[in-house]
Amino acid sequence: MTKEDFEMSPEEVKEDVIEMLQTIYDPEIPINIYELGLIYDITVSEDYNVAINMTLTAPGCPVAQSFPGEIEAKVATVANVNEVNVELVWDPPWTKDMMNEAAQLQLGMF
Repeated sequence: MTKEDFEMSPEEVKEDVIEMLQTIYDPEIPINIYELGLIYDITVSEDYNVAINMTLTAPGCPVAQSFPGEIEAKVATVANVNEVNVELVWDPPWTKDMMNEAAQLQLGMF
């Protein structure tokens, strides 16, 4: 496949990936992983391969082994996405300050 086979730009695909990430919820906090600030970086290549750097709320999180694969599977269903690689990173460590305002409001942190 070539870039001409697709009608969407990598930036448009990234927007769709973000929409998908907003449907995935942290198993312990009833807020999606994007608003929680667990997603540190999303890159969509010209070939529509997606690389996501993310963290978890704690290194000892019980879903640390399975969650990245679940996220890869869901993001792979986004139109035009080829391959997906989710990498868990621990630097910088996640803090509650990384949540967006909507998440903080939902948890009553204001």
